[in-house]
Amino acid sequence: MSNFIGLLYNELLKMVRKRRILVILLILSILIPIFTYAQYRTVQTNIQNLGTSDWKTLVQQQIVDNQNRLSSSRIPEEWRELIKINIQQQQYYLDHDINPTSPGAPTFIRKFVEQAISLFMPLLIVVVAADIVSAEHTGGTIKLLLTRPIRRWKILLAKYLSLTLLVSFIVIATALLGYLFSGLVFGYSGWDMPVLTGFETQNDELITNGVHLVPQWKYILMSYGLAWFTCIAVATLSLMVSVLVRSTAASMGIMLAAIVAGNLLTQLSPTWTTIKYFVFTNLSLTNYLSGTPMMIEGMTLPFSLTVLTVWSLVSLFIAFAVFIRKDVLA
Repeated sequence: MSNFIGLLYNELLKMVRKRRILVILLILSILIPIFTYAQYRTVQTNIQNLGTSDWKTLVQQQIVDNQNRLSSSRIPEEWRELIKINIQQQQYYLDHDINPTSPGAPTFIRKFVEQAISLFMPLLIVVVAADIVSAEHTGGTIKLLLTRPIRRWKILLAKYLSLTLLVSFIVIATALLGYLFSGLVFGYSGWDMPVLTGFETQNDELITNGVHLVPQWKYILMSYGLAWFTCIAVATLSLMVSVLVRSTAASMGIMLAAIVAGNLLTQLSPTWTTIKYFVFTNLSLTNYLSGTPMMIEGMTLPFSLTVLTVWSLVSLFIAFAVFIRKDVLA
């Protein structure tokens, strides 16, 4: 046991020495203030255009804007149904006197993770995960690694557990930095603000039977828990690709292309229901909490969790099977 802990420590030390964690923290420290300022300017622009800061007026204007979009004949039918459901949801907020955009750092980090979960955060994970094994080939240390008197599955397990710890750190750091920077502009209050969750869609209609209020702090915990699950799935697939591909650049390129392609497929081909079985079209788990309609028919939270879990387990099996049988002389 002590030998495995030492192995895990060494793997963590390798990752830290690459300084990619520092790069990710630097990226977050630069982009989050930019996102905060952009959000601030958006709020101020809406207030100036409407001449009021009353949230009900802002939501009513959003409903009017969406209704005007529906009048356009150039909108695809699947987008038209999405807009109709959004209008119903916004009307629900008005009818029940719930402000969905109450200012504050907690609201910012809640909205931020909802937007970042499908692309921004997975890209950060790829930065640290894509070369976890392929870097051993690039650095010429793969032979030394595989000829050590340690079972190969333990070596890969240590790499995977260290990667899991780093993924957890990145998710927590994203929330903390978002809270600290956005609080300077919006204030740090709002943890107990009620947030609606439990929206469902059926036959292009918004089902509100299961809608209930939860404190924003609880909603944030659920959102970042789902974001953590998404990031772990991305990290697991990155591990498999890193085992299969010897080049760090190729490994990272494959993962980046797959993530971007998954997002594009969701936007460009929502009527192609087969893509719901692709791993990268199931990353937006927070949409199920917020009630954002899924454009692809048949997608639910249990379904997406199952798809991500199955892909992760298959990736782990392939990664361990290949790594254990890897030719040292190759």
